[in-house]
Amino acid sequence: MNSEALWAQGAQQFQQIFGDSWAKALQSFQNLDLGGTPGKVPAVQLSPAKLQALQEQYLKEAQALWSQSLQGTPEVKDRRFSGDGWASNPVAAFSAAAYLLNARTLMGLADAVEGDEKTRARIRFGVEQWMAAMAPSNFLAFNAEAQKKAIETKGESIAKGMQNLLHDIRQGHVSMTDESLFEVGRNVATTEGAVVYENELFQLLEYKPLTTKVYERPFLLVPPCINKFYILDLQPDNSFIRYAVEQGHRTFVVSWRNPHEDLAHKTWDDYVEDGAMAAIDVVQSITGADQINALGFCVGGTILSNALAVMAARGQEPVASATFLTTLIDFADTGILDVFIDEAFVQFRELQMGKGGLMKGQDLASTFSFLRPNDLVWNYVVGNYLKGETPPPFDLLYWNSDSTNLPGPFYAWYLRNFYLENNLVQPGKLTVCGEKLDLGQLTLPVYIYGSREDHIVPINAAYASTQVLPGKKRFVMGASGHIAGVINPPAKNKRSHWIRADGKLPATLEQWLEGATEHAGSWWTDWSHWLKAHAGKQIAAPKTYGKGTKFKAIEPAPGSYVKQKS
Repeated sequence: MNSEALWAQGAQQFQQIFGDSWAKALQSFQNLDLGGTPGKVPAVQLSPAKLQALQEQYLKEAQALWSQSLQGTPEVKDRRFSGDGWASNPVAAFSAAAYLLNARTLMGLADAVEGDEKTRARIRFGVEQWMAAMAPSNFLAFNAEAQKKAIETKGESIAKGMQNLLHDIRQGHVSMTDESLFEVGRNVATTEGAVVYENELFQLLEYKPLTTKVYERPFLLVPPCINKFYILDLQPDNSFIRYAVEQGHRTFVVSWRNPHEDLAHKTWDDYVEDGAMAAIDVVQSITGADQINALGFCVGGTILSNALAVMAARGQEPVASATFLTTLIDFADTGILDVFIDEAFVQFRELQMGKGGLMKGQDLASTFSFLRPNDLVWNYVVGNYLKGETPPPFDLLYWNSDSTNLPGPFYAWYLRNFYLENNLVQPGKLTVCGEKLDLGQLTLPVYIYGSREDHIVPINAAYASTQVLPGKKRFVMGASGHIAGVINPPAKNKRSHWIRADGKLPATLEQWLEGATEHAGSWWTDWSHWLKAHAGKQIAAPKTYGKGTKFKAIEPAPGSYVKQKS
């Protein structure tokens, strides 16, 4: 048989093997989105040159794998197949190696698509979801480790796995940790304080000083309303809130209410005016301070930026400095979430809930988990159900499972004006609380933090804030992701961060990195030194919460709003 015939036969076999899988991989995008709306992937064409190269590479690697299997157990480098059960079972090891080869080839097909970048990103996402779901480790019939454990436990692991499955079906989500071991206010969110104000959207927490003196400018934290605030107060040794209190700041925190049907009509304007702006006003009233320092985290940072711009438009400057942690202000680069966002998607959400309704917290939580399917979905399916294991206690994953709803009008408006149209960075384009916003009016000093491996707020997007905020700025990049990069207390001496000593903020992150220096350990200490320079003189710490009868302690921290479930 000549080379052309061999190639034709190989190409035919390639099509038989991958034709159906490719179609199903594309279809998998239809089943995942930011809360249940079908995504759409247009018809695609593959580059003939890339397709031919991919076919040749596949046939070459498949032949090598077959030869290796005839000589012994093939080597598999993937933690899903790293246990002794896989290594000691040649058939299982071959199935894992063949799966990985097929996965690489399907991803190669995704990269061979001819089209715009968004189309390719959507196809890559669909292929990744399909391949993550089809891993042989996800099925008892193919998972050598789960079979080995079933034999060793005489079937007990299978029985326990069924119990775990029924438990998770009842609770409505896959268990990532043993949730029975945690309770908000008992062993998470334990920093001492009190609720000193509440309205229908939030409770304001004031924390007990841990120093005899505090800085005259109080410190307000605005966390994301898409999650519970206690990610900033998990345990005493990793609590950002406690750290701020220890540094001598009179600290207040917004604890958003978990909305149900009675708040299903609330809008973005409500969260800005009756949320962040109301909290700023109350903190000023309690402390008597002309100005405060504020911090916004993730969506809380976007809300805070809007509140500052509204107040600037009204001629008000109640905030002396602002910190933005992993915050999107310029939405030009929204990372992997961009695969969900287009005009049709946003219009659907506007029709569905733009006038009222709820974006269910569990739907959002599931979507965010599928952004990292192997780590946050299938890892627990295998451990909980196939192996009958109870996931270990982990405070961060307990918080991650404690989902919150969003009011539909808030959510739909947020999608259009930020994710789809990026209106905030266009002066005068966005009207919030009756004011046209212009970020050019925000001349206050800001501290901007971004996490290098963040998949929610890409590091380039975090850095982009330096180009749209006109005041004096300090930018710091930390290691790790959206949460782990932020929650990095100095005492643990983990990870690292990057600072540019000359303070220059060139047009791109790549240019900034050219002059940046890596420093071991947490960025918290750098931020603390920066904030103290904006905190004013030290005064005697208050001995009571709140002020007078108007702002008195209502109940102990962490309050009741944070305990409301979706």
